[in-house]
Amino acid sequence: MVVSLLLGLSAGGVWWWKQRLASETPSTTPAAPVATAPAAPGSEAPGATAAAPAPGATAAAPAPGATAAAAPTAAAAPAAADPLKASGLSHASIRIDGPLETAITTAAGPSVGPALAQVVTRTLVWWIDVPGDIRRGDTLDVLYEVRSNEEPLVYAVRFTSNKTGQTHRAYRFQAEGDKNPRYYLPSGEELELRLENSPLDDYEQVTSLLRDGRRHKGVDFKTPVGTAVKAPFTGIVRRKNWSFRFNGNCLDLEEAGGKGRHALMLHMEELPRSLKVGDRIAAGTVLGRSGNSGHSFAPHLHYQLEAADERVLDPYESHRTYRRSLVPSQRAAFEAEMRRQDGLLGTTVAGG
Repeated sequence: MVVSLLLGLSAGGVWWWKQRLASETPSTTPAAPVATAPAAPGSEAPGATAAAPAPGATAAAPAPGATAAAAPTAAAAPAAADPLKASGLSHASIRIDGPLETAITTAAGPSVGPALAQVVTRTLVWWIDVPGDIRRGDTLDVLYEVRSNEEPLVYAVRFTSNKTGQTHRAYRFQAEGDKNPRYYLPSGEELELRLENSPLDDYEQVTSLLRDGRRHKGVDFKTPVGTAVKAPFTGIVRRKNWSFRFNGNCLDLEEAGGKGRHALMLHMEELPRSLKVGDRIAAGTVLGRSGNSGHSFAPHLHYQLEAADERVLDPYESHRTYRRSLVPSQRAAFEAEMRRQDGLLGTTVAGG
């Protein structure tokens, strides 16, 4: 009887131990089915997902906080750079309701405006008379670079004229192999007219004309010191280096053949000693080199034509003129640069 009682207790203990192990098994076995097939809402054991998320469960069904945690990373991505600022250039968008210089200074600011107005005028004079043809309501967009201790460098000009009824455009571009950049029309032609039998074969820009409103008596060609200056016609040397304080090294060539016109070249480098008053010079002969002498603020050649009675003549009416065009191999590069500058002109920055 005692033996039967002991056997019964042993069997009961074994049964109790198995039941206890069975009751503990769910808490120690990984709940793989829950990870691969999430239960319907509310069927999960309370806190089970947060306490032990199955591998891949977050990717399949992100917790609400996951998106919020990633948001700062997306917001911290750098914004696209302003193309105008990245180019180092400025854009002035101008409506003209009075003097041109006042309008440009209002848009670009007093530190750069007056000088910018002078540079822009060098472009406008090839389309209209300045200031006579400026009209209220004309609009002007200028793409330019501010330079320390130098005049602003203009890259593009877009001018809508009530006088001509047209929008005029010009772009700065340096063709491969050219010594100087030039301003070009959208057609690929140079903005500026050139003179046949010019005293200079090449130069950077015409900075003054008789019709630009400055009451200048000649044409100023911006060109580096040392550029060859040639005789525009066959003539006799009549004067050298008169009024040196203002003219610097200068030369007066009187046209041969009875026409009596005079070609005056001012602000040159020191003239050759071999060149003497009374010498006869053939057309195209190098007379000397351009300079920056006398009353001159930057290297250039002043070219002035006078009639026999000392009336000032406009070289652009006395010489035949023409425009150079880009060669076909340069058109693609120019058109790409034109599109770039147009894009920057379309980017308006407050205050110019």
